[in-house]
Amino acid sequence: MGMTMTQKILAAHAGLPEVHAGQLIEADLDLVLGNDITSPVAIKEMHKFTKDGVFDKDKIALVPDHFVPNKDIKSAENCKCVREFACKNNITNYFEVGEMGIEHALLPEKGLTVAGDVIIGADSHTCTYGALGAFSTGVGSTDMAAGMATGKAWFKVPSAIKFELVGKKAPNISGKDIILHIIGMIGVDGALYQSMEFVGEGIKDLTMDDRFTIANMAIEAGGKNGIFPVDELAELYMKEHSTRPYVIYEADKDAEYTAEYTIDLSTLKPTVAFPHLPGNTRTFDQIKEPIKIDQVVIGSCTNGRLDDLRIAASFLQGKHVAKGIRVIVIPATQAIYLQAMEEGLIRTFLTAGAVVSTPTCGPCLGGYMGILAQGERCVSTTNRNFVGRMGHVDSEIYLASPAVAAASALTGYLTDPATV
Repeated sequence: MGMTMTQKILAAHAGLPEVHAGQLIEADLDLVLGNDITSPVAIKEMHKFTKDGVFDKDKIALVPDHFVPNKDIKSAENCKCVREFACKNNITNYFEVGEMGIEHALLPEKGLTVAGDVIIGADSHTCTYGALGAFSTGVGSTDMAAGMATGKAWFKVPSAIKFELVGKKAPNISGKDIILHIIGMIGVDGALYQSMEFVGEGIKDLTMDDRFTIANMAIEAGGKNGIFPVDELAELYMKEHSTRPYVIYEADKDAEYTAEYTIDLSTLKPTVAFPHLPGNTRTFDQIKEPIKIDQVVIGSCTNGRLDDLRIAASFLQGKHVAKGIRVIVIPATQAIYLQAMEEGLIRTFLTAGAVVSTPTCGPCLGGYMGILAQGERCVSTTNRNFVGRMGHVDSEIYLASPAVAAASALTGYLTDPATV
């Protein structure tokens, strides 16, 4: 039996001619990632090891992004811990305030993730880099510690689900709508510990930002990772951003999948995940009552990239957000922020009555920069809407695309972008 794309990458990094689903392997790592929440835990674990130092100072990325700039003393102490560890070990890819960004947007932008890599990160949305044809997955801080020390990690080889994308996107459809549609279809555990492998002619109609968004939310379906084949667009992105060599792997024609789905992009509608699960999805023709909102957040590792900001700005240009609605826009990296400024997008947001933040995960995880009070509702381009995720346990989060978020900001209600 042939191997899937993910299985081929893992086999190569384990030094094996082939692997099969369920097999336990030890694989070499190309990159180990941590942030200001998970890295301090990993660093403390490393103090228990007999080995001193890290396996390769160039293959570790430390990105303080969750509570940065620091919101309180605790977050400042965590960042200090990471900073001192990075200095002690001469970590090449440590990103301080002023050069940092939201980790899963920053690392591809910096050229640290390329096709054929095996990447672990102590953050569940590390699966983002599958958009470039890498195997990347989230791990716990203890596994991060072991990875930093040894350059290796243990994996159970995942089985896979094939998603064949066909057709072209309908108006106002983006990667966020596609992945929300898929999660709504298979459920939040529909791909539990499986590789979500995206194929098909429809991929040609997806931007890289669309692909990053889709891979980013594979974990919300329970997936071990999400992965795309490497086409001309992906190669162009890597050549533009990275000097690292990359390896292209393709699934065998007789690769085995536990399930196969066909997604016709032309039939999809703007999709919203209602509280309190990413799989609780509805399209606007299924929403019977007006949903009044209090806040809109446009940003995060899911939808804080340049395409996302351009889409949101196209709705807000020359208009003003509804009275009493708080709109927070967070460019995902410094480079994205600068480009958005040069294109006039920041001016559009500010004149429309939004605020623009430095890159941070802040409101996505209920950290800061947009906490919800009891009874408040937020339309957010982030990736999770669990109970209390962005604040009070009696608040509500509606996950949506930048188009839906911007349209909703203008009306004060959850709004179909086609109607504004």
